[in-house]
Amino acid sequence: MTDRNIIDALAREARPFDGTDCDELLDSIGDSSIVLLGEATHGTREFYRLRAEISKRLIVAKGFDAIAVEADWPDALRVSRYVQHGGDDMTAEGALSGFKRFPQWMWRNHEIVDLVNWLRVHNAHVASTVRRVGFHGLDLYSLRQSMHAVIAYLDREDPEAAERARQRYACIDHMADDPQRYGYAASFGMQPHCEDEVMRQLVELTRDADLHAREPGGQVPDELFYAQQNARVARNAETYYRSMFRGRDESWNVRDSHMAETLEALREHISQRVGRPGKIVVWAHNSHLGDARATEMGEHGQLNLGQLVRERYRPEDTFLLGFTTHTGTVTAATEWDGPAELKQVVASRPGSVERLLHETAAATGMGQFLLPLRGRDSMLARLPSRYLERAIGVIYRPDTERHSHYFHADAARQFDALVHVDRSTALRPLERSALWRQDEVPETYPSGL
Repeated sequence: MTDRNIIDALAREARPFDGTDCDELLDSIGDSSIVLLGEATHGTREFYRLRAEISKRLIVAKGFDAIAVEADWPDALRVSRYVQHGGDDMTAEGALSGFKRFPQWMWRNHEIVDLVNWLRVHNAHVASTVRRVGFHGLDLYSLRQSMHAVIAYLDREDPEAAERARQRYACIDHMADDPQRYGYAASFGMQPHCEDEVMRQLVELTRDADLHAREPGGQVPDELFYAQQNARVARNAETYYRSMFRGRDESWNVRDSHMAETLEALREHISQRVGRPGKIVVWAHNSHLGDARATEMGEHGQLNLGQLVRERYRPEDTFLLGFTTHTGTVTAATEWDGPAELKQVVASRPGSVERLLHETAAATGMGQFLLPLRGRDSMLARLPSRYLERAIGVIYRPDTERHSHYFHADAARQFDALVHVDRSTALRPLERSALWRQDEVPETYPSGL
């Protein structure tokens, strides 16, 4: 099969897609109640904008109950209170000010401000408070913040239980500002690990929640559920930081397993409230949402959220949508904890799925398009070998791009559909560093050609 035949077939399958008309995508999603929306970078404006438009349509047309994102539970909960007309914040920017940890731009950006404002307005027209759409975090980096949130809840509800929580968390709290140091010390016997203590706290709150659920017509109060989830974060974060020193695959698996566990718990809680299976749209990177079993990382032992969702739910209950780009600009850092920079995205490599989709864009004249995959004899599924696929996270190193950002994958097995943005633009942070200047990135960077 020639490259021309491949491109011609993909051109016939591609559908125009700019986010304003999502009807064909919603038809493909069908009755799925867990819709996972990916991104090929953590800093592309179009990915955020398109996911926001898709999410709005899912909320309005299909009654989705929540957006769950690759962010920490306490920070996202502050946003959720705001959009549901609770909490103390007066503006979207204020509600997002809890996102202080690197990389701030992932959630403190103009696209998210617009989405948060839309959610608040939408919820103002929802008569029942239990039907108001929430905004929740799936990640586990908020170790100290989550422990303190558990204690704060118990101080209000049960001071004796709060004292027990303080004693349990004292094992780790003094090192929680630098949890990697705790993980190193615990892994190498220099510090007793605190697994039993954080587990005891989670068990106690889970027991309290179960007592509420077993009452006639019983439901777990929201605040108890939020505290239980913070205890879950503390338990899994403790495991995560110890696992970091036993290998990347193990810590990755702990993190994505936590995301899946959080998603399941959130869905069960929503289902109790609304009296039907909860409907959740998830935002995370392609590397978390594209089924790991179709990638070389999966072959090396990594699992991810997309795989776990497919394994735990019926096929008709889930839908995985990936996003790709060929070139453009991106917001990313050069080093961890470094400032947000405006960087040029190197044109996709020959032999990559992005290059195939770029050539499809050129053949069709469509700068953005949807490529349906599920239930179709797609050309991507008929390719004789796997292609490279690009993943740009919060760090982008164009000079080592092949080694740092590409892996082999079978996109047709990873996802149920793809959205390709041929030339993408950088996400606009609310706080821009001196390195984020639109007039400082030449079109030829970094090659200089």
